[in-house]
Amino acid sequence: MKKIYITILSIFLFYACATRSQKSQENSSQATKSQALLDRSVRPMPGPAPKININKPKEFQLDNGLKVLVVENHKLPRVALNLSLDNPMKAYAGKKGVSDLLSATLGNGTQEISKEDFNEEIESMGAAVTIGANGASARSLKRFFPRILELTAQGALTPRFDKEEFKKEKSKLIQSIKSNEKNVGSVASDLTHALVFGVKHPYGEFATEETIQEVEFEDIVKEYQATFSPENAYLVIVGDVEFSQVKPMVEKAFAAWENFPVEKVKYTDPVDLQTPEINFIHMSNAVQTELMVANIINLKVSDPDYFAGIMANQILGGGGEGRLFLNLREAHGWTYGSYSRLSADKNVSAFIAEASVRNSVTDSAIVELRKELKKIRQEPVTAEELEIAKAKYIGNFVMSVQKPETIASLALNIKTQNLSDDFYENYIKNLQNVTIEDVQRVAQKYFKYDNSRIIVVGNALEILPALEKMNIPIRFFDRHGNETRNPLEKSANLGEMTAEKVIQAYLEKIGGKEKVKNLKSMRTEFLINGLAPQPIQGEIINLAPNKQKTVMKMNGNVMMSTIFDGEKEVVSGMMGNSEKSGEEVADQKSRAGIIPQAFYTKDQITLQDLEKINENLAYKLIVNIGGKQKTEYYDQKSKLLVRTVEKAETPQGPIQIEMDLKNYKKIDGVLMPYQMIQKVGAQEMVLEVQKIVFNKGVTNADFK
Repeated sequence: MKKIYITILSIFLFYACATRSQKSQENSSQATKSQALLDRSVRPMPGPAPKININKPKEFQLDNGLKVLVVENHKLPRVALNLSLDNPMKAYAGKKGVSDLLSATLGNGTQEISKEDFNEEIESMGAAVTIGANGASARSLKRFFPRILELTAQGALTPRFDKEEFKKEKSKLIQSIKSNEKNVGSVASDLTHALVFGVKHPYGEFATEETIQEVEFEDIVKEYQATFSPENAYLVIVGDVEFSQVKPMVEKAFAAWENFPVEKVKYTDPVDLQTPEINFIHMSNAVQTELMVANIINLKVSDPDYFAGIMANQILGGGGEGRLFLNLREAHGWTYGSYSRLSADKNVSAFIAEASVRNSVTDSAIVELRKELKKIRQEPVTAEELEIAKAKYIGNFVMSVQKPETIASLALNIKTQNLSDDFYENYIKNLQNVTIEDVQRVAQKYFKYDNSRIIVVGNALEILPALEKMNIPIRFFDRHGNETRNPLEKSANLGEMTAEKVIQAYLEKIGGKEKVKNLKSMRTEFLINGLAPQPIQGEIINLAPNKQKTVMKMNGNVMMSTIFDGEKEVVSGMMGNSEKSGEEVADQKSRAGIIPQAFYTKDQITLQDLEKINENLAYKLIVNIGGKQKTEYYDQKSKLLVRTVEKAETPQGPIQIEMDLKNYKKIDGVLMPYQMIQKVGAQEMVLEVQKIVFNKGVTNADFK
């Protein structure tokens, strides 16, 4: 069944690649013309530092504590506002997700205006209003701003809380979390923060299905009542407004907002490791490794090290010119990109260097990434590197301050980060004042080579043996950040069960080993939904031991035909014809019989663990045949094969194909699945078997 998916996938990839190739040629032609006018071998001389004139806000404060900043900008007749709650950080213990659900339910009308009327009025003005747990934002044309300000205030201060809306948003959030359970990047992000800061720290905890289930409607109401206070609130208004006109409007809209103290909790400061260690999270569906190297830092925007830290990080991993990118991507070709970030925060933060790499080079990527950390700490950067870093960062900053929303953000930062009023006016000057010595000093302080936590999320079967040879201690964690056993060690839950016993039980369940072993041919007709706008009709013909023919049709027209005659594979269809033989078809040649499990040998199968598949426990078997590895899951109770997982190579790189087998029916005394659900990333395809025929009407002539 895997071949069916790859065959169809290739059709769509063909058109995508062809279109991309044509555009690439057009761009290349244009680039060649441009190069004739410009000598790119000569670096342009740096110009004078651009002078940044940032409009300083006019300020006032309401009696309830709300601090208001107004930045007049009359270039365009539009206005934007941002209401921000600068509340203390907060952990939610077993109810992480309260603030997410609060945000999802806010903005759905007011106590006086229904959700429908609220949204309709905003849309009629071509405006946008967003209200969440941490504040609100809005934008509109100048002439509608008074009403938008009023609606935003009403939606934020007198929100409509609806139990049915809460239930709907809770269900959506749970589905979102479920869909990300096997997203390796999402898991890597969650676990990096959980392991660095601790799962009980506000910056380390993350929402799970279990924590969301614990959140009740009353919890979001209590959260709003405990945190939505003007005590720590800032309202920033930027755009085509007059201060004298805005002030009375704000006073009218927000004066009734009642001030109350927001609880501030003291959390234990996270600490770094004493020595480097690898924190490994096994994900059997990972087709590549997510690699993070992290450590705790204490760096505030107001600190003297801030600007040197920006430059050090820019040189190390700030973009395509960074050392990590040039090493792991350009020099070795192990990844599409490798970057780092040095985050400033008034509480606590982390330095993180990261890359997504091929499984086969995970250990080498760790070595090279750590080598770059060590190098920037021990050796001064070059003057050219520092010059390039400054030019790029300053250029991006100059571009960003042209946007009104950036001006609003900078004005807010000055207040919330305890910065001087001229902090951003001197921003470029302070960046240009960073020296080579400054870069090395902060690299030694914040890039903690000797205390680094190396988070690795990937398939243990493919990468762990190499990691175990690196002479770095390894600890193992599950998806929720709990320490667990080495995934390559046999689970104690398996008892006396063996791989051979699992296969034997499966064969007995579907009809008996001798019966299925003696099947000579099989013809399968099916429909595929979810891969194309219209259903795809298909037929697979198998002849023991390994001959197979697959025909795919849409609207009665043949899209593709694949024939393997035992020695070579011939593909014909919309993308032309091709032929494979020898090593290219080793996988097909190694197939034995109609039901391959009847021919498995002891050295080909390994019982790995018990895992939950669709809420039921299943035995996890690793199968190695013909140089290819796949994973099969057999339900502990029913004994049936319920899932297979294997990888396939495509022009776009490796993909993982996961197939759930359901709806078993007995055909001539043999149980066969009549529904197969295949997943590749976020794409899902449903294959519905229409008919299966054993030992009838198939001959060698079908494979010529």
